[in-house]
Amino acid sequence: MKIGIIGAGNIGGALTRGLTALGHDVSVANSRGPETLADLAAETGARPVPLAEAAIGAEVVVVTIPEGKVPFLPKGLLDEAADGVVVIDTGNYYPQRDGSVAEILGGVTESRWVSNQLGHPVVKAFNGIQALHLRDRGVPAGTEGRIALPVAGDDVAAKAKVLALVEELGFDAYDAGGVDESWRQQPGTPSYGADASLETLPKLLAEASPNRRSEFTA
Repeated sequence: MKIGIIGAGNIGGALTRGLTALGHDVSVANSRGPETLADLAAETGARPVPLAEAAIGAEVVVVTIPEGKVPFLPKGLLDEAADGVVVIDTGNYYPQRDGSVAEILGGVTESRWVSNQLGHPVVKAFNGIQALHLRDRGVPAGTEGRIALPVAGDDVAAKAKVLALVEELGFDAYDAGGVDESWRQQPGTPSYGADASLETLPKLLAEASPNRRSEFTA
């Protein structure tokens, strides 16, 4: 599958490594230019590309940058993506880093806001696991202690594709509902960073409160 990854930080780097190892055709871009990605490209075989070219021909595009930078992505970024492109949002909103975003602070889920900025539906995934665990703790299905990851999205077909990628990477994939339910996996909720099992994850998601903790509001 042709996959474009926008952002080469901790999560972007982990996904670049994991997805290329699985044989996917991966392009990766960041805000500093493809020349800064030479080491990652040499390690993984991913193609470093300019940011504006990251989605060209891609069947899946992963947006894995700070939420505050999403509005500044190139306009028309997805125009040359494959028909039916699936967009994955891995981001989390931290007001200390991203500034005040009135819509999110008013109750719009992070991924609904990202979707509105991009003008395209997104699937929320990979946002609540440490990058090192995403890189190193994927194991075959049925392995005791396998980590489960929630996946939230409105488009059933798009979400199915992301659920399959989660499984390929070595994690149990859990359908966590639509994007407007994705607040249950945002920072400050019980499931966030918990490395929960498939048995435990639904309980943690159900225990989440829609009220943001104070450290995530200012």
